[in-house]
Amino acid sequence: MTIKPFDFYRTPKLMFGAGRVKELGQIAAQYGSHVLVVTGGDSLDRTGYWKRCEESLNQASVRFRRYRFSGEPSPDLVDTAVMEFAPLSLDAVVAIGGGSVIDCGKAIAAMLPLREPVMPYLEGVATKIHPGRTLPFIAVPTTAGTGSEATKNAVISQVGKKGFKKSLRHDHFTPVCAIVDPEMTLTCPPQVTAACGMDALTQILESYVSPRASPFTDALALSGIEHIRSALLPAATDRGDDIDLRASLAYAAFLSGVTLANAGLGIIHGLAAPLGGLVEIPHGIVCATLLAEACRLNIRRIRELRGPEDIMLFKYARVGRVLSREPHADIATACNLLLERLDEWTETLSIPRLGHFGVTESDLDDLALQAGQKTNPVKLEIEDIKTILRARL
Repeated sequence: MTIKPFDFYRTPKLMFGAGRVKELGQIAAQYGSHVLVVTGGDSLDRTGYWKRCEESLNQASVRFRRYRFSGEPSPDLVDTAVMEFAPLSLDAVVAIGGGSVIDCGKAIAAMLPLREPVMPYLEGVATKIHPGRTLPFIAVPTTAGTGSEATKNAVISQVGKKGFKKSLRHDHFTPVCAIVDPEMTLTCPPQVTAACGMDALTQILESYVSPRASPFTDALALSGIEHIRSALLPAATDRGDDIDLRASLAYAAFLSGVTLANAGLGIIHGLAAPLGGLVEIPHGIVCATLLAEACRLNIRRIRELRGPEDIMLFKYARVGRVLSREPHADIATACNLLLERLDEWTETLSIPRLGHFGVTESDLDDLALQAGQKTNPVKLEIEDIKTILRARL
């Protein structure tokens, strides 16, 4: 079998396993004695996980300042942090939290050496090219979804009619270390677990059927899908305290970051950016609510435009066989099994519709026009994209 040329970007040093967060101080001390720790609101304190991190840093004689915020990182929030902490001569930045916290920490680490506003460096609005100078950045995820602990970009948001979600991106922004401790996700609420898990599945599936996929990313994607298959529903319903299930989701989430960074994403993430700029909607909910409908539309268009034996249908079918545990299903049947399983999960996990967050029919034209689909497995028309959105209003 011929393997086409492909690139594979640097990944962080991965420290995976229950209890590994106790080694945070030891890792941070490798980069200096004074760090900034970025966290979310109060959930880290309420769960007791912050105390573990604090003790680890203190035991390693690492001095730290803590920066707390809620919501998603905006340009103003990043700029405020840079202005506040730039005079401190920090040695590294640590982010402990969900995807938004890790993105915020990553952006702060990247902008502290420049001491400039972040907006001119964002993709889509950029007037400047970031030189790649950044403080060493350590990521400690407390959710299993975005894979930001494995990627080279930070998503920055501004919500409103002229809102946006744009990336600050450079090869050097990949964390130097990701401490993926599934114990840190044990108290993650069911709804958040469901949305994050579906986000990870979306990222893995979209990168698997991307035209930029390689045998390397395919192998990682299939491994992640197998772990999500058995873990997502019980972890998001009645077995959230099962460390093995949490470990499977945390592992899959990290893989989703690796595969998306190397193979790209499709129409779902192409819509996530304009949707997240328009209304306050969690990124994981966008992915979860659109996943089944986007796969349904993609499969239909591939069949119509390329025929029933197209390689992308084979790949969708392979995912269907894994998720349904029907290894001998033919391509058409396996694709249908995939859609049935995604519909079932969307319903069982009570994934909200877009209308719940204020998206209306009048928004569909603008959303469809803004949607990116450069690594979608098939070219979609504007009406196709509106069909996906309309099905989940």
